[in-house]
Amino acid sequence: MINANLIRAKIVENGMTQQQVAKEIGMTAKTFCDKMKTGKFGLDEADKMIKLLKIEEPARYFFANEVA
Repeated sequence: MINANLIRAKIVENGMTQQQVAKEIGMTAKTFCDKMKTGKFGLDEADKMIKLLKIEEPARYFFANEVA
C-alpha cells in the first residue's frame, strides 16, 4: 500500500499536478487517481514516479505500514 499523502506532497513540492504526473508516466488522470485511491501501482509506474518526483526514500512512499 502506498502513502498517498506523501506522494501528493511530493507532487506539490515538485510544482506539478496529479494530472501532469499521470501524463508523464503514461496514464490518464482518472487511472492515476484510481491508483492513488487503491494504492496499487505497478513497479514500472512506481519507478517512473520515483525518477520524475526525485523521491530519495521510495520505501516511505510505496510501502506504507499497515497493521492487520
